[in-house]
Amino acid sequence: MIRGFNIVSADYFAKLSDRLTPAAVIPMHTPDEAIAELEYATKQLGAKVGMFGGGFPRGVPVADGVDPAVGRFAVNYERIGLDSDHNYDPVWQKCRELGIAPTFHAGGRGFGLRNSPSNFTFNHVGHFAAAGHALAKGLFLGGVTRRFPDLRFAFLEGGVGWGCQLFADLIEHWERRGAKGIAYMDPKKLDRAMLKSLVDKYGYDDIAAELTKRDGWPSAEEDEPTGGVPVLDDFAACNITRKEDWVDLYAKPYYFGCEADDRMNVTAFGRANPFGARINAIFSSDIGHFDVPNMLNPVPQAYELVEDELITADDFRDFTFANAVRLWGTQNPRFFEGTAVAKAAAAELAVAPARAAAE
Repeated sequence: MIRGFNIVSADYFAKLSDRLTPAAVIPMHTPDEAIAELEYATKQLGAKVGMFGGGFPRGVPVADGVDPAVGRFAVNYERIGLDSDHNYDPVWQKCRELGIAPTFHAGGRGFGLRNSPSNFTFNHVGHFAAAGHALAKGLFLGGVTRRFPDLRFAFLEGGVGWGCQLFADLIEHWERRGAKGIAYMDPKKLDRAMLKSLVDKYGYDDIAAELTKRDGWPSAEEDEPTGGVPVLDDFAACNITRKEDWVDLYAKPYYFGCEADDRMNVTAFGRANPFGARINAIFSSDIGHFDVPNMLNPVPQAYELVEDELITADDFRDFTFANAVRLWGTQNPRFFEGTAVAKAAAAELAVAPARAAAE
């Protein structure tokens, strides 16, 4: 079905290639099928963009005798970069070879806390952001951006507000759950004698008795207080050694598709982000969807942030043009050849390295 969709899309847009390029769908249930479709879509159909699967459910084994109607809810959601049954590094390597920037348009309706049978808005608000949030975390904590520093990834339609928050959240968790932070909290460093003496002096008799049974350990799992997790550093795969790593591993490779009228777009350009980093927000719009009743509105609505003096004209240019050029053109320098914006895109890519160094 996906192969058929990609063939039809390529044919449908062929005569409009100077202004429009369709996204080939890339199935990700296994690395092999993803690589096969990447090869076909790029080499046979001329695709330059791939919409990758992610956040989809995988069935997990259920006990014998479980009603199949119940068993279908026993699923795990694929995060691609973390805790997967598959190694997707060959897919990222293929993207590198073919000049494809992986982009995700995963949804989060119908499961978790977005499963209302009666209210569309309850299910719809934030569901793209929730799916993108899981994928961005999985790729980052799985070390994908460390192993493939030249790849660019985009998370579409969820906005950039969650991307800015995730950037800060990851840094704050690293301070506690990174190598140094987790070593500081190692339960084996507990002064059991002191704990026992304090409980004897200030605590309750039953707690003191339990501590005595456990030789001062507050946990019943005294032999393995960490649960047997082999690597306690949640960020081990990222190999973070300096603050600049955060920009290189998150702010630089990640791009976030935003609706025109989303006020949170301003967060990408503010100085509230850690290290003053600019997060790559890219203008996009559901033109043709129910939420864009008038196709003339999106661009003026996006420009309202400039009129309200929340972002600058240069920020707006990045939002509507330069960031998209860097997303696609960094991965594939020939991406814009033959298009109506080829000259402008080439000029932007020529100054991009110097500009990035200055930022």
